[in-house]
Amino acid sequence: MSQVEMKMPKMGESVAEATIIKWLKKEGDKVEADESVLEIATDKVDSEVPSSVAGTISKLLFKEGDVVQVGSVIAMIETGAAAPSVAAPTNTVATPAPVAAQPSASVPFVPTTAPASAIINAEGRFYSPLVRTIAKEEKISQAELDSIPGTGAEGRVTKKDVMMFLERRKAGVQSVASAPVSAPPQTPSVAAASPAPAIGTGVSLSGDVEIIEMDRMRKIIAEHMVMSKRTSPHVTSYVEADVTNLVMWRNKVKNAFEKRENEKITFTPIFIEAIAKAIKDFPMINVSVDGTNIIVKKNINIGMAAALPSGNLIVPVIKNADRMNLLGLTKSVNDLANRARAGKLAPEEIQGGTYTLTNVGSFGNVMGTPIIPQPQVAIMAVGAIRKKPAVIETPYGDTLGIRHMMFLSHSYDHRVVDGALGGSFVRRVADYLEQFDINREI
Repeated sequence: MSQVEMKMPKMGESVAEATIIKWLKKEGDKVEADESVLEIATDKVDSEVPSSVAGTISKLLFKEGDVVQVGSVIAMIETGAAAPSVAAPTNTVATPAPVAAQPSASVPFVPTTAPASAIINAEGRFYSPLVRTIAKEEKISQAELDSIPGTGAEGRVTKKDVMMFLERRKAGVQSVASAPVSAPPQTPSVAAASPAPAIGTGVSLSGDVEIIEMDRMRKIIAEHMVMSKRTSPHVTSYVEADVTNLVMWRNKVKNAFEKRENEKITFTPIFIEAIAKAIKDFPMINVSVDGTNIIVKKNINIGMAAALPSGNLIVPVIKNADRMNLLGLTKSVNDLANRARAGKLAPEEIQGGTYTLTNVGSFGNVMGTPIIPQPQVAIMAVGAIRKKPAVIETPYGDTLGIRHMMFLSHSYDHRVVDGALGGSFVRRVADYLEQFDINREI
């Protein structure tokens, strides 16, 4: 008999820790190779972690709700093998090269809910090694660290909490604790700043009300949206496009396409194709900002916002969208959308986006003002396609006709995208849609 270590797997770029949501096995249970042992959640996606060996669960080293560093041993599996081997499950999640913030996969395990190098302050507050490392690198004092409100399990401070604090400090705003944490006085530079308004203060609870706590994903979405508005000065440009040819083409091919490919063709892959073409024309839309540097992305990775049954949103990413034909885009869109709704996306499938599309028309809205997903600098919303009377220009003069019209809304970061670029880009996308070939084969 031998004991095999099961470790928290690597889960993609910039993901250094995960929360154990649920153990699917208990101590003493048999487990087969590739059978799921637990469910985990990161700030990117939820996943199941399988075992790479068959055996018996001899010990679970963390509890549900614990935040665990990547590479930490989370369970021991007893096998009949003569020699032990290290189980590093990778079937469910990606294993890219480790980033600087991630601990080594050989980090020794200390059987307690706090990782070996974690720190607990005088008031008993837990700080993970990752949080301590960031605090040291960013010169966050212990007093400042103690003042940061924690959104993790049992009020723990997570990486996101620290990054939010750094954003507020850069903007000269004092951190506001949301939990009863005993914190020493702020340093003079922080105390002198104006306090940020606390979210939800002044709400009357009188009368017939129901209080619903945000779920984990909704908290993350809320945090990211507030951070984006604070980071990027948003500007939105609008264009109305005549997509009559596009609608007529889809109506003509959709039945034959579904019969041939056993899946539907929607407007989304056509929108993504037009956006990818326009990015080729205006590459400075496909950038991100790092301080005073502009990082131009060579790959065109387009995210598409997808609504989940829970009412939350997730944004799977089509990598290298400009290299796909319309059939490939259609299959990728359908596959990602279906697995997003089923909760089957891998972490790497929602990372690496360089531009995002959201379809507010699917809810019957004619236009919207989308919020930029950081660190991207632009996002486009497409509205509902509606029949409207419109002026039709012909060689023999203008006439009125019923056309299929749609609004495109383009929100962009005015730090690096001016109105000329932002407006020209959305106009170019509309041009590609209006010029769609009604006789195109797919």
